[in-house]
Amino acid sequence: MREIVGLERGGFLLFLALVTLALLVVVLPFAQPLLWAALAAIMFQPLFRWFLARAPSRDNQAALATLLVIFVAVIVPAFAIGSAVVNEAAGLVVAFQEGRINVADWFEQVFAALPPNVQETLDASGWGDLSDLQRRAQEFLQASLGLIAQQAIAIGGSVFGFVLAFGIALYVSYFLLRDGRTIGETLLASLPFERSIADRLAERFLGIVRATIKGSVVVGLVQGALGAITFWIVGIPSVLLLGVIMAIASLLPAIGPAIVWVPAAVYLLATGAIWQGVVVIVSGVAVIGMIDNVLRPILVGRDTGIPDWLILVTTLGGIALLGLSGIVVGPLVAGLFIAGWSILREQREASPATAH
Repeated sequence: MREIVGLERGGFLLFLALVTLALLVVVLPFAQPLLWAALAAIMFQPLFRWFLARAPSRDNQAALATLLVIFVAVIVPAFAIGSAVVNEAAGLVVAFQEGRINVADWFEQVFAALPPNVQETLDASGWGDLSDLQRRAQEFLQASLGLIAQQAIAIGGSVFGFVLAFGIALYVSYFLLRDGRTIGETLLASLPFERSIADRLAERFLGIVRATIKGSVVVGLVQGALGAITFWIVGIPSVLLLGVIMAIASLLPAIGPAIVWVPAAVYLLATGAIWQGVVVIVSGVAVIGMIDNVLRPILVGRDTGIPDWLILVTTLGGIALLGLSGIVVGPLVAGLFIAGWSILREQREASPATAH
């Protein structure tokens, strides 16, 4: 009798695994819209609760009001900025192709402005002949800007797919906002873990998502905006494109936006634009660089417990595998990995004591 019961239970678990795998395969084409819908529901759940507190028992209206705020405050500005950035990138690609922008001239100006002893050192180390370096740098810039333009063309060439994914994300966000807590409770109760472990992993999941979006994305956007304003003040062109690059670079620990503003300051100083270069340096060190130290503790409130080197590796790996979604997925996987192994270690340490 036990063998029959075990066989039936094993058969049901196999069926459950197969049907779960089949569901994942079916929804895989819309994985990214579903992911962003879940992230939006997590981040804006407090706003939904705020609307619901002012209109009790009106879940549908509260969810719709929250979606309206998301659309006006997040989606519309993102589309506007993205369109402007793509136009700037496309314009720079054309300027490179037509020869109106010559990176070689920039390098020559910077090299000529260096002190003689520095020039001699560079000559001795083989960096004095900048022809190959100039060629590679120009190719890299063209390829990077071309990638942005290609992504825009790809989105425009698949308008129906983009609109469909966007509509699905909004539709799913509505239901996750309205029924998110019920769905989460059902998932936790259904996981094949001890409830205490499931609760800890869920808490870790929500904490990392909020920390990544609030502490990384928001800080990156602020640093990118301040960088764009600084470049606009000193007269550097394509400020939106440079600001977006700075926002992305802010995800890299230690280095961050300095990848963009330091070369810009060096170029300005080397070409005789002294006050402009000084403004960029002061802004980069005293304003842009301090934003991370000021805003991150306020927005995050507590440490994620993930080492900086692991955040760097998982963020870059996530972007390489999943694109923009990897900014959140990479650190999330790292956090759950650390949390899972920490729970296992605690259980193994507690086992001898329990047995004793």
